[in-house]
Amino acid sequence: MKRTILFSTIVTTSCSALLADETGEAQVSGPETPLYVLAEYVIKDQQTANIMPVTTYDTPVSNLEFNPRVDFQSRNMAEAQGDVTIRGGIFENTGFRVGSVTLMDPQTGHYFAEIPIAPEMLTIPEVLVAGDNALYGFNSTVGTISYDWIEIGNGGSLTLGGGDNDLNFQRLHHATTGELFDSGKWTWGAEIEYSRSESDGTIQNGEHDFDRFSGRVQLLGPNSQTDLFAGYQSKFFGWPGMYTADRFDLSPEFENLKTRLYVLNHRQNYGEDNFIELTAMHRRHTDNYILDATNYIPFPFVFVADHETTVTALGFSGFHRLSPKFGLNYAGQIAGDEIESTSLENTFTSRSYGKFTLLPEYALQLNQSDSLTFRAGASYDDTNRGNSEVSLIGDVTWERSHGNGNSESIYLSYAETSQVAGYTAIGGGTTSGIFRSNPFLERETSQNLELGGKIKQASWSLEAAVFYRWDDDLVDWTFSNADLFARSANGVDIETYGVEMIATKSWNKVQAIASYAFLDKDEDYGDVTIDGSFYALNYANHRVTLGLIWTPTELFKVSIDNEWRSQEENALRNSDDEAIFTHASVTFYPPNIENLELFVAVDNAWDDDFEEVPGTPGRGVQTAVGGTFRW
Repeated sequence: MKRTILFSTIVTTSCSALLADETGEAQVSGPETPLYVLAEYVIKDQQTANIMPVTTYDTPVSNLEFNPRVDFQSRNMAEAQGDVTIRGGIFENTGFRVGSVTLMDPQTGHYFAEIPIAPEMLTIPEVLVAGDNALYGFNSTVGTISYDWIEIGNGGSLTLGGGDNDLNFQRLHHATTGELFDSGKWTWGAEIEYSRSESDGTIQNGEHDFDRFSGRVQLLGPNSQTDLFAGYQSKFFGWPGMYTADRFDLSPEFENLKTRLYVLNHRQNYGEDNFIELTAMHRRHTDNYILDATNYIPFPFVFVADHETTVTALGFSGFHRLSPKFGLNYAGQIAGDEIESTSLENTFTSRSYGKFTLLPEYALQLNQSDSLTFRAGASYDDTNRGNSEVSLIGDVTWERSHGNGNSESIYLSYAETSQVAGYTAIGGGTTSGIFRSNPFLERETSQNLELGGKIKQASWSLEAAVFYRWDDDLVDWTFSNADLFARSANGVDIETYGVEMIATKSWNKVQAIASYAFLDKDEDYGDVTIDGSFYALNYANHRVTLGLIWTPTELFKVSIDNEWRSQEENALRNSDDEAIFTHASVTFYPPNIENLELFVAVDNAWDDDFEEVPGTPGRGVQTAVGGTFRW
């Protein structure tokens, strides 16, 4: 009842702000900072009102928990340890793509989101699903969060802030450009960034201490862009029951992570629509994990695990028009990895991967405004440790474009994808320990059938999709009442039914976005001893998001993100199955100090104790104040 009243209050307040300004034309207002606005989010699919997080510095995954297509199941906070799921998948079904290469961690998908890149260097992410994920994704069956390297511009910023729970954070970013050899056509750019934050956490044993260094150089030509990047991130954080839930009476668990990332990216445009992009990547990630169960009764203990993974990969993607009607989409990636671990018990410690996709398309112009586009192709996946897989892709899209920029479209898509499990799932102990592996896990395969459409107008848009996905041999982590202390990797055949609806609206001083998502699942583990699931069955049956940006004057901006969910019941969850989260911020632009922004923000404003991961405590309220000076 309490959450219902709070949610109603949010909706009423938001609608009041909308109705107060419903007569204006659609535009973006506000001083000096229209680079990150909701209209751009709508285009790029990161559909949230707030940019900056409250609990630490900005990262590529900040505020994804309010994205209509993304369910971010965090421990401590999204920037600490967050499992990013899309459309009811699990964390290892989601890929993170930068340029044309998917960043991966071969140990576990828990570390996929460890990306030491300053957000200023990347575009706002697109969430790729269905045929686009089948084309561009790599070892990610459900969805891919895709970023591109942005063109460097002159300028920078300094951010200082702090808040309760002894929070303090600082950021410094600077970029410069120049003409190359007085050519008039070629330019160079250089960009550096340093960020740090620390706090005692919103609950006991929830502290963190983060640092990130990143930099790149760029060569920009008339039809090309080349980027060379290097980044390093160090993260120490804790959370009670982080991975073991309440199996050891919520004993504190700690992670000490270090991530090094090196990327070389080149994109070449040629002809009218043609391009090719090549990306080389090397990533080294180390993790020291500690479960401190010294106060656990009846037998106190401490469990420590050390892991180091390295991945080297080359990815490519492009489009080549063969004729006015025919074109060829293509993408691929080859990768090799290796792991050193104190918890693996077999010789399966290295693997090579390969994927290649061809997706021809045929565009038929029906009349001056209507067109049909057909795409049909396939992907080929292989590793040196298992079977290969051929996956089919096909879709048809009807689109009507109007001269004023308005459009309508309808599509029907069928896409197959596949992937292999990480080392934690297949390479550890099978009969002892707190994490039980399964060396007999098969290649996971997924099939997605989807019907959707979109209406785009000058000041509003509406898109909707209904999909049916069936996964075979999906790797999940499960529990059994007969074994109180372990979670085990097991395969499951699962069917997922889903509906998505996303609507946006712009007024003179207000931008808003609302979404609704429905999910339902039928699962078959083929094992009667399995009593529950940590991940595959941890999903929202109903989920609503509501984002609002209100600029009442040139001096103030109010940004509010809200999420309400009704979660599928789970035997491990100690909190309610319903939750409401609000992230709100107010930004003030002092009229006498140009380029200065002062802000106050709050995360989890209603102090909802919902367990995003069953059995693991939810986060508390965090407030922050600070300022950013730009030049």
